[in-house]
Amino acid sequence: MSEIKQISLFVENRPGRMAKVSKTLSDAGVNIRAMTIAEAGDFGVIRMVVDDPQKGYDVLRESGFTVSMTDVLAVEMRDTPGGLYEIVSALGENNINIDYAYAFVTAKSEKAMLIMRVDDIDAARRTLSSRGVKIATPEEIQKI
Repeated sequence: MSEIKQISLFVENRPGRMAKVSKTLSDAGVNIRAMTIAEAGDFGVIRMVVDDPQKGYDVLRESGFTVSMTDVLAVEMRDTPGGLYEIVSALGENNINIDYAYAFVTAKSEKAMLIMRVDDIDAARRTLSSRGVKIATPEEIQKI
């Protein structure tokens, strides 16, 4: 399986909330690999990929956060103009919807990493693999 576990938190949009989230993870020895925050008025959704998703989920839940875990794909893309287009056009041509995505550039390669939630993860994996797109494993994400 190449799915990555993503942690999502529903939090109040006020000063210090992200500090509490990051301190909770830090104190537990959980490292954040990628993160995005979406604001919705008085609340926000923090989505993150961490090196130990189950431990991260557990410590956040035990600290009183509203947290869930979701399967996402992490795919390598070229860090050049058109790199994203290659991925999203392949998915669109195969009627696979991207619910949301966020990306980061890895320091160890000339690649970028795209984290995405899609409406059909198995079809997305098959489509991208058939086009030679590398899908990262949980172990590879832990090593970033």
